[in-house]
Amino acid sequence: MQNLLHNLNPEQLAAVTLPSQSALILAGAGSGKTRVLTTRIAWLIQTGQVSPGGILAVTFTNKAAKEMLTRLSALLPINTRGMWIGTFHGLCNRLLRAHHRDAGLPQTFQILDSGDQLSFIKRLLKANNIDDEKFPPRTLMYFINSAKDQGLRAAQVEAHDDFNRKMVALYDLYDAQCQREGVVDFAELLLRTYELLSRNQPLREHYQARFRHILVDEFQDTNDLQYQWLKLMAGAGKQEPAAVFAVGDDDQSIYAFRGANVGNMSAFEREFQVRNLIKLEQNYRSHGHILDSANVLIANNSKRLGKNLRTDAGHGEPVRIMEASSDIQEANWIIDEAKNLIREGSLRSEIAILYRSNAQSRVIEHALFTAGIPYRVYGGQRFFERAEIKHAIAYLQLMDNPHNDSAFLRVVNFPARGIGARSMEQLQDAARQHGISLYAAVPHVGGKAGSSLANFVRLIESARFETQNLPLPEMVQVVLDLSTLLTHYQTEKEGADRIENLEQLINAATLFVSEEGFSREAPALTGPASAAALLPAADSVTVIDADAALPAVMSPLSAFLSHASLEAGDNQAQAGQDALQLMTVHSAKGLEFDAVFITGLEEGLFPHENSMQEASGVEEERRLMYVAITRARQRLYLSFSQTRMLHGQTRYNMRSRFLDELPDESLKWLSPKIQPSWFGNKKSAWDEAPAAEANRLAQGMSKAQDSHGWRIGQNVLHAKFGEGVIVNIEGSGSSARAHINFGQFGMKLLDLSIAKLDKI
Repeated sequence: MQNLLHNLNPEQLAAVTLPSQSALILAGAGSGKTRVLTTRIAWLIQTGQVSPGGILAVTFTNKAAKEMLTRLSALLPINTRGMWIGTFHGLCNRLLRAHHRDAGLPQTFQILDSGDQLSFIKRLLKANNIDDEKFPPRTLMYFINSAKDQGLRAAQVEAHDDFNRKMVALYDLYDAQCQREGVVDFAELLLRTYELLSRNQPLREHYQARFRHILVDEFQDTNDLQYQWLKLMAGAGKQEPAAVFAVGDDDQSIYAFRGANVGNMSAFEREFQVRNLIKLEQNYRSHGHILDSANVLIANNSKRLGKNLRTDAGHGEPVRIMEASSDIQEANWIIDEAKNLIREGSLRSEIAILYRSNAQSRVIEHALFTAGIPYRVYGGQRFFERAEIKHAIAYLQLMDNPHNDSAFLRVVNFPARGIGARSMEQLQDAARQHGISLYAAVPHVGGKAGSSLANFVRLIESARFETQNLPLPEMVQVVLDLSTLLTHYQTEKEGADRIENLEQLINAATLFVSEEGFSREAPALTGPASAAALLPAADSVTVIDADAALPAVMSPLSAFLSHASLEAGDNQAQAGQDALQLMTVHSAKGLEFDAVFITGLEEGLFPHENSMQEASGVEEERRLMYVAITRARQRLYLSFSQTRMLHGQTRYNMRSRFLDELPDESLKWLSPKIQPSWFGNKKSAWDEAPAAEANRLAQGMSKAQDSHGWRIGQNVLHAKFGEGVIVNIEGSGSSARAHINFGQFGMKLLDLSIAKLDKI
């Protein structure tokens, strides 16, 4: 027991050893929350308060779930394979596989990742002759997912106008088509599980009795339906609900655009009558100046639960701030500083460049490429999202569930086998006429088209026959051979990488079988997916406990296909080679680096212009800035630019309000040795200067423009447009005019002899 609890600080120890009651743990950035969660589970098991099977632990990424299982295995001599530790989507998938009949799903239901879902919606619109300009596929996808995240089916969504009424109708069509094809999207996994448990009392009570301890990571990122799902699993409102151990940080709630509701933390305190609230404020990641900047910044937000990060690591380096004249100059400065860090011994992979918008990366990437510095952009295609892998997966999906029209359409003519648009029109007409899948409609198409389509069906059936009872990796190899994907890519000029990726798919299947505990002799297929298997099951109260890991409730192929879809939808970035790391601030959540550059700190960019119409939007942007700052361990650099080329237009910028919210004593301002860009774009070197000296230098550099009482860079106040900054001046004397950036009101050209401006 002492070994388990050693080296925990007092707050961590208090959290780990709490009594069996619901608790809220406010875990600041870098405060060891994963260690607390894992040790809490180990402590509950070791003290005999719960068996491994009585734990339900929910994370937001597959990476976090795997890390928890790995750490738990190191702490206790137990087999963690059958434990219910995973993401919301992964756990719901597992439960639905065990109770697919009660949920009205075929046993071989397949999961649409976001890319597949978008293709599915495009196909739906085309099949129903819907104008995709009036009803854009991405807009419809967002509408459907948003409704499901709120727990709403089409019939429950309120439609206030003709557009919304049509969107609701399309949502209904979408649901019907998903049911017909035996597929579910990510949001459906959660909603279908919630509906199943809500209506099936014996099943609900079974799981409520089983899971007496529920632990939730990143609680601030839960949406409304996820919170309702947790309440249902915990038996909230019952006399003896489960003990819910919720770990989160309201200061790091940055996913409102995905439906996350930071208010769930306060609701949880109230509805679960939480008496135990513990703050983890000891930071083990960052130096003092970095933490002081984060603490002072986030204090500007209202309605915080409140905490203050601290460290024993000392103040460290001050936070460096650079004002550049252009985004090109900003990028060059970043390269210079990165080179210095590398010369001093920093690994490139420990240097991160963060930006608010993906559009900012182009200039930085160009500068890195020109300088010959290796870099990696997070948010690039993950393995299971690559086209060649998608094609191979589609063949496997058809073997598992031939009625998956999305998979059918992806590969029916890839590689090309003479099945053209006209043939597909005939097939789709037949499928609509008979109300069946494309695969099932093939016998209804005659002539040459029918013959070509029948050959494709025979290919799939042949693959099913030849892979019966084969282990999963060998099955994948057979499919790659029979589909002629390998042969196809051998003829491509740059096909070597695609072939390598396809061969890696076999390795991925081998690793999956090993990690999930499937026997090498386990049968891969459960038989053809008949039309009857796609019909909703009759009402049932049978309780089948999904106690074992997935091998007990689904075939290796079905499990692997689910794994591939869930991995493709996991937005957590992975560590890579020794290259500079480029990413959006949202992508950086959960990561940390020795040195971090936060770029583009300008009004309208960070905070983003879309957020500036309401206080809650700016507060979320401030939380995003807080997350960015707390990614840095030792060095933090902030930069902004007077001008920036974005979306084909030059923007004139005011510096971000967030810079003015940082503590002066933690900052070091940098100034260029050479004049800003309005004196000509020359190659710049950089000097460090205190804030006052930097301001004095900037004022001196703009004296040449001061012939009419105003100067470039001057902050002004206008009665109508509010605070602005002069970015350019034309003419002189009574004919002088100024280009002024007024932030949310944009750029204005004002006559200086008429405009009533006050100097700030």
